[in-house]
Amino acid sequence: MERGAAVLLDIDGVLTVDWAPIPGAVAAVRELRDGGVPFVLLTNTTSRTRGSIAGALAEAGFPVGVESVLTAPAATAERLAGLRCLLLNSGDIRADLAGLELVEDPDRAEVVLIGGAGPEFGYRELDRAFAALRGGARLVAMHRNAYWRTAEGLRLDSGAFVAGLEYAAGVEAEVLGKPAEAFFTGALAHLGVTAAEAVMVGDDIESDVLAAQRYGITGVLVRTGKAAPGAPGRASGEPDHVLDSVAALPELLARLRHG
Repeated sequence: MERGAAVLLDIDGVLTVDWAPIPGAVAAVRELRDGGVPFVLLTNTTSRTRGSIAGALAEAGFPVGVESVLTAPAATAERLAGLRCLLLNSGDIRADLAGLELVEDPDRAEVVLIGGAGPEFGYRELDRAFAALRGGARLVAMHRNAYWRTAEGLRLDSGAFVAGLEYAAGVEAEVLGKPAEAFFTGALAHLGVTAAEAVMVGDDIESDVLAAQRYGITGVLVRTGKAAPGAPGRASGEPDHVLDSVAALPELLARLRHG
């Protein structure tokens, strides 16, 4: 295979915003499928299960099934199987956390597990997490995204809370979703390709694009979602490619394969 022969796609902000398709996104994914380009959806979304994500995308017209979706919660369940976890997350993802023992008592927790932020991240819940960490539990984050884009604008995500718990408890979080190397290498193994053959398309320049580039994957930033005009600017490097949206991806892949 050559460069651009397989694709890793973020979902939120790349294919959809609030699960409504971004213009041209359905057509772009259909073109990948019709052209025989292997792809996988690699997402830090923690508000829905894999089945729910696949169902919502299929209903919106995307040609995907559960097998096309790799999530941070699923990777977390595989990594932490058998451990007692105090979970702090917005959304019900218990079906994807089979193998973990979810506990409420901070004294029983071996792991404080942080997912996506929402109204559940109140003082009482954060203080329970702090107590568990002070008792020796590990701090594990499915991701540490700073924010995400909704139809109403940017919303604060769990990165700020992870940083606060690190500071308060004097610990360092282990991250299991993007930008963790294992999450990317798992996606490459799922597709049966090498890093040099793959392209990562995302709207988060740090967790999606620059992280992928550090592991030898070609990075493509799309100017939708988090990277849309008006979003806070922060970056520790430059993306390999920048597109206005994922609608332009098939043309870029053709250039990469033949250039």
